[in-house]
Amino acid sequence: MAETRYIKAVNQALKDAMRDDPTVFLIGEDIGAAGGSFKATRDLLDLYGPERVYDAPIAEAAITGIAVGAALTGMKPVAEIMFMDFITLSMDMLVNQAAKARSMFGGQGSVPMVLRTPHGGGLNAGPQHSQCLEAWLAHVPGLKVVVPSNPADAYSLLRAAIDDPDPVIVVENKALYAMKGEMPDTPERIEIGKARIARPGRDATVVAYGAAVGMAEAAAEVMAAEGVEVEVIDLRSVQPWDEACVLESLSRTHNLVVVHEAVEAFGVGAEIAARMADIGFDELDGPIVRVGAPFAPSPFGKTLEEAYRPNADRIVAALRRTLA
Repeated sequence: MAETRYIKAVNQALKDAMRDDPTVFLIGEDIGAAGGSFKATRDLLDLYGPERVYDAPIAEAAITGIAVGAALTGMKPVAEIMFMDFITLSMDMLVNQAAKARSMFGGQGSVPMVLRTPHGGGLNAGPQHSQCLEAWLAHVPGLKVVVPSNPADAYSLLRAAIDDPDPVIVVENKALYAMKGEMPDTPERIEIGKARIARPGRDATVVAYGAAVGMAEAAAEVMAAEGVEVEVIDLRSVQPWDEACVLESLSRTHNLVVVHEAVEAFGVGAEIAARMADIGFDELDGPIVRVGAPFAPSPFGKTLEEAYRPNADRIVAALRRTLA
């Protein structure tokens, strides 16, 4: 087992998938010789050539449309949208075409495409390059949405997405790209929709995904010093999400906090809170508390962005509130 960076795990997943399946190809802006804005596709042009690593013009709708069409004809495209903010330009192809094809064709056609895109703050990139829009996509029947929190999962979830017969959005938090973590020599295959227990506990459950998992683990360390054992669940996938895992944890801890970097209002946390209030109401000893960004655009300034993003201190405060 070796240590690797998150972005290198993404690169390795793409490299291995292209090696194993000649129908896999990449399309996106600057992904060829430049290796992409964050170097996720570094060296892949040299390995597989311009017919499988296609440098597209700045035209997100066209990139996604080409991917949808190619997938419908039997290819397995992996499209990259440079920043999740620009996925707005791809929404017609994603929502009205990719997500609907299997249903509209009576199950006779599928769209085995992947769309990779980075979200989140931490780099002071401003309000047009820092948004977390996964809740939009999770709301659309026919789309799957995964959000890895560490290098090993970045590899395994991307491979699972490429193998999936339906469209999958792989959301990568760009603040995690430099993160180091252990990568198994033979990475496990992860089933989309299955969470993992990142830290076991008995007094409260924190559900998180992506960069928020590390924040939750830091909060759990603070609470451990006070004698409170916090269980941290890494959802891995927000559509579908592992309802059974969350409910089982809640049935043991009886307290629940849900954390994400996206705006709190109308977010993934709201869905989880509503569902647990429905099927897990009798297990609750306190209010379900959400932690997310305020209902405002992400600031550009460093100190303002730090105040805007969720952090361990805010999760600790949420835990103390529900435990009280």
